[in-house]
This record gives sequence, structure tokens and C-alpha cells, in this order.
Amino acid sequence: MREELVFRNVAALVRVPMPRRQKQPVWTVEEARRFLESARADDDPLYAAYVLLLTLGLRRGELLGLAWEDVDLERGEALIAWQVQRVDGQLVRRHTKTPSSDAPLPLPDIAVRALERHRVDENRRRLVAGEMWGDCGLVLTTRHGDPVDPRNFHRDFKLRAVKAGVPVIPVHATRRTCASLLVALEVHPRVAMAVLRHSRIALTMEVYSQVSSQSTRDALHQLGVQLTGGA
Repeated sequence: MREELVFRNVAALVRVPMPRRQKQPVWTVEEARRFLESARADDDPLYAAYVLLLTLGLRRGELLGLAWEDVDLERGEALIAWQVQRVDGQLVRRHTKTPSSDAPLPLPDIAVRALERHRVDENRRRLVAGEMWGDCGLVLTTRHGDPVDPRNFHRDFKLRAVKAGVPVIPVHATRRTCASLLVALEVHPRVAMAVLRHSRIALTMEVYSQVSSQSTRDALHQLGVQLTGGA
């Protein structure tokens, strides 16, 4: 049609059935709290990772690509600008595609405490590993200091869900869980969009700029309190 060889597109006349989208299960606030409490009670080395997943809605690659140099525990902020991906059988760290990653995200109190505890545990593992320590600089590492394989993380996440007695959901579904939690806490939609860094915010920076950092901090603080059972 563009080249004016035909006058109409006959394929446009074909009627195809609309696929029904299956709704993925999401955790309730209580189920998310049980999941975190189970990991904390068992001293799960990935406890801090699970906290970040549920309070910031990070993607798996973003979570595994987070480095200590991008985390400021004193100010309670984290810059989500990198992600870990598997390319040709090798784990590589690349920049995220979202322009909004230039803005640091505020860390709720529960995330700051979890990261502080995680850093102490990492120092202990570093001493045990000695010269075998990989020292990749990432927040989440294996017991030898190497990057965590995304597939292994997905497996451990499902095993933790089983131990916690909550529905087993994919790792990427935690973003929807985080969004649901923010909505349940009556957080303003624009604040929730900023926390989750949806693509619509990247395309419409005007909406992102209207969300004050204090509003985002308040939303994450409420979520952190809710996840810890009000403690």
C-alpha cells in the first residue's frame, strides 16, 4: 500500500480472537510480611535483596546490578542505574535503559537496616573466603564475592516463598506486588509511578518532576512500617 501497488490491505479484514490475559497472583501486605519475616528468621543471605524487591519494586537485573558505591546508607538513598544480564553465557553489568535511573531512590528504614546487616555479613564472608574473594563491588554476591546468577536467584526466591508458606510467584511479579502494596496504602499514583520507575515516567518527565522526594520518602516509610508489622 505504501508503494501504491495495491489499493487495500486484505490482511486487515482478518478477524482474530483477542487473547485473554491471565492475571498473575500478587501478595497481600500480610503475605509480603510473612515472606520477609521467614527470610530474616532463617538469616537468609538474600534477606536484604528481598526487602529491596518489595519496597522499591526493583527488577531482578537491577537488584543484582546494585553496587555499594551506588548506595548511601547515611542519606538513605540508592541509585538504580545498572543491571546484571547474561550475555553469551557470561554475566555482564550494563546501564539500565530507563532515563529516570539518574534520580536516586530513597531507601525506607527497613531497607537501610537490612543493608547494614548485609554489609556486616559480607565482611564476615570476605574474611572467610580470604584470597578467593571476588570483590566485584556488588551488594549481592555469592559466598566468594562473585555476581549472583539471575537463575540461581530466581530459584532461591521460589524456595523462600515455599518456606514462608506464601504463594509462589515469579520474581518479576514482585513489582506488581509492590505496586499493589502502594495502592493499598493509599499512596498517590504519581508517587507509586516514581517508586516503580515505569516507562511512562521515563517518557513523561513532567509527571516525574511533580513528585516531590519527600512524598516518595513518606510512601516508602509507610510501606516499610507495614511490612514490619508496625514495629
